[in-house]
Amino acid sequence: MADSVTHWNGVLLRVVQGVGGPPGPIARGGAMMHGAIYDAVNSIVPMHEPCIRRFEANPDASIEAAIAHAAHDTLAAAFPDTTLDLVQERQNVLAGLAATAGQIAAGKAVGTAAAKAMIEEREHDGADDATPYVPGTKPGDWRPPGSGAAASPNWPGVRPFAMEHGSQFRPPRPGGFDSKVEMLRSPEYAAQFNEVKLLGRRVSPTRTPEQTKIAFFWANDLDQTYKPPGQLFEITRIVAEQRGLSVLENARLFALVALAMADAAVVAWDAKYARNIDLWRPEAAIREAGQDHNPATVADPTWVPLSHDRAGVSFSPSFPAYVSGHATFGAAHAAIMRRYFGTDNVTFTATTDDPHAMGVTRTFNSFTAAALENARSRVYLGVHFQWDGDHGFQSGTALAEYVYATKLRPLAHSSSNGVADAAELAVRS
Repeated sequence: MADSVTHWNGVLLRVVQGVGGPPGPIARGGAMMHGAIYDAVNSIVPMHEPCIRRFEANPDASIEAAIAHAAHDTLAAAFPDTTLDLVQERQNVLAGLAATAGQIAAGKAVGTAAAKAMIEEREHDGADDATPYVPGTKPGDWRPPGSGAAASPNWPGVRPFAMEHGSQFRPPRPGGFDSKVEMLRSPEYAAQFNEVKLLGRRVSPTRTPEQTKIAFFWANDLDQTYKPPGQLFEITRIVAEQRGLSVLENARLFALVALAMADAAVVAWDAKYARNIDLWRPEAAIREAGQDHNPATVADPTWVPLSHDRAGVSFSPSFPAYVSGHATFGAAHAAIMRRYFGTDNVTFTATTDDPHAMGVTRTFNSFTAAALENARSRVYLGVHFQWDGDHGFQSGTALAEYVYATKLRPLAHSSSNGVADAAELAVRS
């Protein structure tokens, strides 16, 4: 059953389905909303360190009203192009509260204050940098597909939420090669190339039906889906409801997940655009293999990936391959969930809203297993090499460990565990 935190996370996912776009701005908006929700709740019932700061709050303030105002204001700021009626969403929530007018007013005061602080904190954070991307022309260089444009090429410069700087968890170069020319001519690159050439092509006698199902289950690349961050938020909700978390516990859990995923976008896009790698996708690599000077790779100018849109047209996401954003997001999410719940061995059934996997569910016995499958799925889909996933996973894991160790930590008087003491979880409606 949804509480106020999971309700507004659902609103966030509906906003994302409407506005579309690349994962970075989506993850940023999610962190803004959940960070403000957390600060509002934590100001009323202070149990952990603030995200930005703690605000003066009446202890009898309605937590639900505080969440509604914090969520509404940050969503409206982060997604100004949404067509969802956020005012009506907020009014629907407030109309259903059993709290007094004074409690609701007190909740509004702290919720709007938390949102205002978050919005001001994110002003001039680099998210609106529209500097044009200049693609490379040499073998191995990524070029925007067709008439498309590079998506979020300046995201490496976005100010992180938790990291000290965007390159803090930068992965090594693919294969460890300092030179792209040396990398393309290596047997390691040939192995990566030939694996995805077989497994990731549109019609593949090598890829199994199960691998095809996995590819689409984790895809969520198309607009009108909740995108990779949305799928991970949905898994968070599924586990939170399964575990019976309270609204206070969810405020912190979702904030930790959101902060980690927002910074995961910076980590992945730093590797994609800010390192003089800008590695081409398998589609270009396979079609233009005659240029890589590697005798173990053979060009196929007709090769297209399994990935395709609703009209059946094959495509590769419009940003460089190395590293995988899916892998980085998934690993960051898994590490936060492991640390919060104190175990990796949690069984849950995940969902997807990719149009090619509607109604499909997958059950996992650990957060790590789900994240590893997520990373591997991109090879089956034909849009990544395996080292894109491997190094995205490693960087995402290191990032999330840092987030958990440095953000939203328990105060001295509260529980040191991920889940707070039950005695402190009274909820004011």
